[in-house]
Amino acid sequence: MDGNGLPSDIKGYLDNLYNKYNRRSFVHPDPLEFLYRYDDFPDREIVGFIASSLAYGRVAQILKSVSSVLDRMSPSPFRFLAVASGKTITKTFSGFRHRFTSDEELSEMLFGIKCVIKKYGSLYRCFKSLSHNGDKTVLPVLSSFMEELCNKGHSSLLPSPSKGSACKRLNLFLRWMVRKDAVDPGEWTGLSPDRLIVPLDTHMHRICRELGFTKRRQADMKTALEITRSFRNIIPDDPVRYDFALTRLGIRADIDDGGAAGYPDHPSAPE
Repeated sequence: MDGNGLPSDIKGYLDNLYNKYNRRSFVHPDPLEFLYRYDDFPDREIVGFIASSLAYGRVAQILKSVSSVLDRMSPSPFRFLAVASGKTITKTFSGFRHRFTSDEELSEMLFGIKCVIKKYGSLYRCFKSLSHNGDKTVLPVLSSFMEELCNKGHSSLLPSPSKGSACKRLNLFLRWMVRKDAVDPGEWTGLSPDRLIVPLDTHMHRICRELGFTKRRQADMKTALEITRSFRNIIPDDPVRYDFALTRLGIRADIDDGGAAGYPDHPSAPE
């Protein structure tokens, strides 16, 4: 064990996963792949927000729903929102449904994106203007960012971090935008990845419990922050570095879901 109560070779295990799976060839099926289809930054950040916001449920349905949205905004989501009125957006996405997300919620989110871009020039400029140097994580700015996007209150696509939600999809979006490596595009330069929070869903929660990063039963923001601290102890400047590689263990049918259980002598968190 190391001084943090973690197995001494945990970093080696995680680095091996990263080196093996953190490649473009392992992205599909993942909504991240939609970002690679767009060359321009204004389009990419919008596509990233849409794709991450719909990233819940079965992966096949996620890809189908994201495709449906982007097809209706073709060829440029940025230009579509720049000229579309609220009425046009509502009409364009009438009848859309993704699990709990209605066409009304989608339209409200897209109109919120339009308003933020009109006000700040981009989602990036909005987010950066709300950031403070003293913030240890992105949590404080997440709440302010959501308030900028919410015209008619919070919804399934625009959650409120202040209510304790893990905000997995928002943190996933930030991982895509802030980090830059073979997988994450890193469009938002000037923001440090050391403040990012692990995108926590039930699958990642299970893996991190098996790795001994948390004993908490709820996959909420408190748990996400606890897990992030564990990763930060391993790699202080990039705590979400291993997120993509670890989540391949559940999203890819050709990868053994043993994952964390395959780690030798890993500590199992008690039920």
